[in-house]
Amino acid sequence: MAGTGFDEEEAIAALKRKDERAYERIIEHYSAYVGAVTANTAGGALSREDLEEIAADSFYVLWENAAKLRPGKLKGYLGTVARNKTRKALRKAGQELPLEEDLLLVSTSDPERELTQAEEAALLHRALDDLPEPDRTVFIRRYGLCQKIGEIARQMELNENTVRTKLRRGLEKLQKVLTEEGFCLE
Repeated sequence: MAGTGFDEEEAIAALKRKDERAYERIIEHYSAYVGAVTANTAGGALSREDLEEIAADSFYVLWENAAKLRPGKLKGYLGTVARNKTRKALRKAGQELPLEEDLLLVSTSDPERELTQAEEAALLHRALDDLPEPDRTVFIRRYGLCQKIGEIARQMELNENTVRTKLRRGLEKLQKVLTEEGFCLE
């Protein structure tokens, strides 16, 4: 973590050595991102305190699983942990979650398994790259940025039903590609 820039590879190496300064630097660097993921996933259904607790828990999971981290995966790992912890809190609070979102999310019940799913993630990214525009952008906004369908529609100047249709058809295409490659979607 030389200079003022953030070097992810160096941060992960230091975190693996249980360097608390590296941990603090990672929290500082990614706290806004984790906060955005939790807030977007919760969609206003959880209190600020709940979201802060979820963010703190997400960083704790990172600390506990530092030895398993690989360079280039830190942001995605934190986003997945934060999103899934938020979804778990929503379920606990009795909030219904759309089934379509469950197809692309990874369970955080086994962080080691998450880190070994790089092959599946790479295949998913290749399948996403094969989607035509604006379908690919719709997917990234919905599942990567956790934007609501109405927000995507407004920003992309599309009808909400068009966004839903693109998501549904895209999910079908992705499911077909992943199934052909031997991966099972839950």
